[in-house]
Parts: sequence; C-alpha cells; structure tokens
Amino acid sequence: MPSFNYDFPYTTKKLPVFASNVVASSQHLAATAGLRMLAKGGNAVDAAVASAIAITVVEPTMNGIGADAFCILWDGTKLVGLNASGHSPALMTPDQYNGQDKMPSTGWGSVTVPGAVSLWMTLHGRYGKLPFADLFEPAIKYAHDGFRVSYMVARQWERAIDRLRGQQDWVRDFLPNGRAPKAGEVWKFPDQAKTLAKIAESKGEAFYRGELAEAMDGHAKAGGGALRRNDLAEHQADWVDPIGLTYRGTTLHEIPPSGQGIAACMALGILENFDLAGHDCDGPDVAHLRIEAMKLAFADIWRYVADPRFMDVTPAQMLDKPYLKSRAKLIDPKKAKDFGPGTPKDGGTIYLGTADESGMMVSLIQSNYTGFGSGIVVPGTGIALQNRATGFVTTKGHANEVGPNKRPFHTIIPAFITKDGKPVATFGLMGGAMQPQGHMQVFSRIVDYGQNPQAAIDGPRWRVHELDKTVWVEDHMPVETAAGLEARGHKLTRTKWPSFDFGSSQIIWRFPEGGPYLGASESRRDGAAVGF
Repeated sequence: MPSFNYDFPYTTKKLPVFASNVVASSQHLAATAGLRMLAKGGNAVDAAVASAIAITVVEPTMNGIGADAFCILWDGTKLVGLNASGHSPALMTPDQYNGQDKMPSTGWGSVTVPGAVSLWMTLHGRYGKLPFADLFEPAIKYAHDGFRVSYMVARQWERAIDRLRGQQDWVRDFLPNGRAPKAGEVWKFPDQAKTLAKIAESKGEAFYRGELAEAMDGHAKAGGGALRRNDLAEHQADWVDPIGLTYRGTTLHEIPPSGQGIAACMALGILENFDLAGHDCDGPDVAHLRIEAMKLAFADIWRYVADPRFMDVTPAQMLDKPYLKSRAKLIDPKKAKDFGPGTPKDGGTIYLGTADESGMMVSLIQSNYTGFGSGIVVPGTGIALQNRATGFVTTKGHANEVGPNKRPFHTIIPAFITKDGKPVATFGLMGGAMQPQGHMQVFSRIVDYGQNPQAAIDGPRWRVHELDKTVWVEDHMPVETAAGLEARGHKLTRTKWPSFDFGSSQIIWRFPEGGPYLGASESRRDGAAVGF
C-alpha cells in the first residue's frame, strides 16, 4: 500500500483530525459524547457505547433504542466481532406473508427483536472501564433538556413523513406539532430520557426482561404483532470471528453473514484481477470495473446470504480467490453486462469509530434499517422499533425466507482494516445497499492510489441501485467519466448534492510508527471527527 498523499482534489468541507484519542461519528453531538468518556478516563469501548447511546437521541432518523447493531474492535491484541442483530419472533411464520411478493417495510410485520441495547451491555461488560450508567449521561441530558436539530437530520425527518404518515405511533411521538422539526429547532423527548435511565440503572435488564420488555410485549399484542417477552428474554449478542479478504497486501475485515459485508470483500477479490493503478482514479475505466465487480458480488449475496444456519454455501467458499478470479473473467472492460449468481465450490444507519491512546479501536454501526424503522413506537417509552424483517424474502425455499427465530439478511456492516496482522483503521460507510459499494470504493482509493482517508471519502461515488437497477452518480463525478460509463451501456441516474443515497463514512487511521491517529469524517452529513 503506498503512503498517503495529502492532496485534497475534491470539494470538501472538512480536513482530517490528528489526535491520540479520536471519535468519529455521523452526528457531532454523538461524537462529543464519546469524547467526554475518553476525557473521564474511559477507553475506546466506553466512548463507542456512549456515542451509540447518544446518537439514538440526536439522530433518531437513522437509529434508535429499538435498533440493531454490530461492531468490530481491536482489543489491543486481536480483532473481535460482535453481532447484536435480533432474530425474528417465534410467532413470525411464512404463512403470515402468503400472497405477498415482498416483505412489508412498516408495521409489526417488519419488526424483529431489537439488538442495539444488547451490544451496549455486552461490549461494555467485557471491555468497559467506566460505570455503565456514566455512558448514558450525555444522551439522557439531550433527550430531557433538548438539543438543536442538525441540518441533515432535519432533512431526513421531513423525508420520512410520506413513508410513515400512516403509522400513528410515529406521528404521535415524532410529529407532535404536526410537522418535522426544522434545522436549529430544539427537540426534546422526555419519554426517551426515562427509558434510557431505566436501561442505565438496570444494566439493560429492564429492556429484555423487565418493565420495558413488558411494554413492548403488551403493545405488540394490542397491535397484532408477533414480538413477545420471551423473544426479548432469549435474545443475546454473539461474539463472532470477522471474515476478511487481503487485497494487494491490505486486508478488509467484515462481520460474517447474515450481513452483506462479504460483498465488499468479494468485489475487491474480483477487482484484484485488474490493473487499476494504470488508470485515472476518477476515470471511466476504473469506475466501470468497480461497478461490474460490485454487480457480480451482489448477484451472489442476494442468492446465498442469509442466517448462516440456512445458507447453501459458506463465506469461505464465496471468498475463495480462484472462484473470484473466475467471476472476474465475466467482466468486459468495454461493455456493461447483467450477471446472475455463480456457483461457489467447496473448498442499511449510523456509523461511528473510536480509538484511544492505548491502541484499542472500535468500529460500530447501529441502525433502524429504513429511516425511523417500522413506524412502531412503544407508547410512553421513546422506543422506536426497527424494520429489519424487511430483509427477509417471501420466496418459498429461499435460504433467506421469512420464518421464526431467524436472523434476516442484514445491510449494516462495520469494517476494519489490518495489514500483516496489525490494526490499521476503523472504517464504515452507512447507507443500506450502498454500504459494501462504498467500502469497496473508498478502500480501493486508499490502497490503489494512496489517497488519504479524508480525500478518499470525499471523492465522487456511484451506486448500483437496488430498486431501479440504474447506476446512480453524484453530480461532482467528472463529466467525461459519466459519459464513458454511458458509452459502455450503463444507465445512469444523476443526483443533486447533498444526497442521502451515497452513504456517510468515518475513518480512524492508525499510523504504523505510532503517535496520533488520523480521523476523517464524511462531508455529506452532520458528523465530525474529534479528538485530543
């Protein structure tokens, strides 16, 4: 991997931060909540959990107390993964969705067991230094006393109205004045403050086995939902071994399925068979190759990725380099193609990162999935429940078919970078199906072209869109690149800046010789990298 250059060739509002203790988050108040824990003597885990709790308050448009979460961390000696996504309720059966060609995205039929609180509990229980309740202080204050809504969050809030206007829970709690709060307006949510205090005092037990679990159970029964107290009580976060693929000497690590992170590794394994460095980083040749590699990876993950207990193939088979080389041979450098899945042989969200001066580094992602999630908000609690069951399919016999006690296909994917077994960076890019695409694009910019992390995340992005199947491009993509893609047969959809459709990235980079980290934060959001 080449050393960084510190050129900033793109229009950017931010420059990287250098510090011995760093928090980078998609919302600045959440970032400073984590920094406060580091200043109190906490470690990177304390900072990550405090930021994750605070961001449920200050960026409720993307996550909440009823969200799911994952993380990958370097604990000082090794890389560790934590899967805190929830399973489907025991009463969620395929018969409930007969006649539906796809899963619902709102209402109780889209809700699985919320797992974010279990991540806070489990991660802190193994690694935290500060008292658990201390990590809630910033979030409780923001929820009780209020905070001024940031610009992009206000836009996201307004954008959610059309999708959720029929969900009375959501309208009651998130549109109390009949409208979304405007940028700079003070927002308070005392019910959320009370719930966070109960979680803090009980070390999470109130949420999964106490009065909050009772409230969720009762509201589900009243509304015809499948979620029950037993589903909550039986939930636990799972420690997992991250998967990874080494690309030109540097390794990208992801959480294993049922997450989609494997797609980023697969796309890189396909891309490794081409000489990118001989082409312009922002030119049409490279963009075309990256797009086609991503399309091939998506074809496989949409066919195979599910709860690993039900998958037909293993992650190792999907990441097999000879298999990925065979997939790369399908790419025509001069023409866009449609790809079906291959046959591997035997052989969306908020993102944040933290790092402390001891060397501990945390990559964490937490999400409701679609905006505010299902639109179900448990009365009097501020618990907005995710809609992760939307990730299932209704296709009979598919590995990812909806059913009881299963984890659905998951879009949220924290990442981590290592080189020669040593930690290099916390890394993530939120945004539904954009996530593995963004991982691949940013990682390739750094490894293939030596761009510094801030420049790499500010460069123009594209998205192979999962709905209309066109390639969405940002309006600062070079004109000749867009024209070159169209000449190769890609159908483009041009967007206006700033768009929510290309994700939001945060990176904390560790220098091999030691000393302060480099923190980079996305210019497409309200976030910040902060440190001391």
